[in-house]
Amino acid sequence: MSSREDAREVRVESWDLFCRVVDNYGDIGVAWRLARHLGRAGRVVRLWVDDLHAFARIEPRVDQGAPRQHVDAVEVFHWRPGDRERVVPADVVVELFGCGLPEQYVDAMAGASLRSPVWIDLEYLSAEAWVDEFHGRPSPHPPLVKHFFYPGFGPRSGGLLRENGLNDRRHAFLGDAEAVSAFWRRLGMPLPAANERRMSLFAYSNDAVAPLFESMASDPHVRWSVVVPEGALSREVEAFCSFNEHGSLSIFTIPFIAQDDYDRLLWSCDINFVRGEDSFVRAQWAARPFVWHIYPQADDAHLAKLNAFADRYEACLPEAVRDTQRALWHAWNAGDGLATADLATAWARWCDVLPELSAHAEVWRQSLASHAGLVDRLAAFVAERRAALLK
Repeated sequence: MSSREDAREVRVESWDLFCRVVDNYGDIGVAWRLARHLGRAGRVVRLWVDDLHAFARIEPRVDQGAPRQHVDAVEVFHWRPGDRERVVPADVVVELFGCGLPEQYVDAMAGASLRSPVWIDLEYLSAEAWVDEFHGRPSPHPPLVKHFFYPGFGPRSGGLLRENGLNDRRHAFLGDAEAVSAFWRRLGMPLPAANERRMSLFAYSNDAVAPLFESMASDPHVRWSVVVPEGALSREVEAFCSFNEHGSLSIFTIPFIAQDDYDRLLWSCDINFVRGEDSFVRAQWAARPFVWHIYPQADDAHLAKLNAFADRYEACLPEAVRDTQRALWHAWNAGDGLATADLATAWARWCDVLPELSAHAEVWRQSLASHAGLVDRLAAFVAERRAALLK
């Protein structure tokens, strides 16, 4: 074998990921987890991001003024409108959430001298049944072909993001009392008390915050500590703190934290309120009871997606627990159409079945972990496409 063939034989597969930040931190959250996982698995990864400010909120090592930098095993580029830099396309090109690619980059893909890159449109996560049918479908862009890759919960979907060793790290952290204590101190919070329940609250703007807090503040049996990352709920939190007695409730607003620390927060809390996609998936890997605030859409179209996931998640629960879980999730997602009494009732009943929900959260995590994760499925899909291009 010639030296040139040797070099070709050991060449590391390269990946370009493109992300436009349109939903605060969800898009970049998924993009960064994917980029880190690919980089740590030995791929050459470039991540193109149009908003380094949002990126720096979840990854403090990012230099917001740098057009090009390395973070972990990933090369990060600031993707700016009008950039005309000539770039050699990667072997695999991932367009996250239909963000579009620079015109000159697509032209370079079409003109690749050896073979066209594998072009993937990584779409939003959904538990709906149609995902299995549409996953992997081609979209011709002559002379190129883009394929849609749908994350999901079904056997024929793209799966869920999960890095190697995640559950081992969770167990190691939770089994180290000093590490957990140091984490709470780093957030500026006291250690949990014996009769305390601790909850993280990450949501879109939501008028249900006040009745939720009121229910916690009037709880005669449990003291509640709620950890709120700064952001969309600032108005609701400030309004409640200004005009209400806290009673059994303590509220701690914290700055945005790096993704690894956010995982530790989810692991350390008894309950997690999450939103969108990235924190929603991480809550499931945390194996704690959680409440999902799905991104609101016109005409309540989002409720079909909420129900599709709930149907899967609640399938093994007793009917009474299933109904209680669904009632709170719908109350939390009702927005300004919510009656305070409805939320208070749903919350009280949900708290009564927390032991069953806690056990179920671990069972659900194990069921998800028994299937291949998104990166493994994505790598297999890319290998199939590359093999097809060689025929």
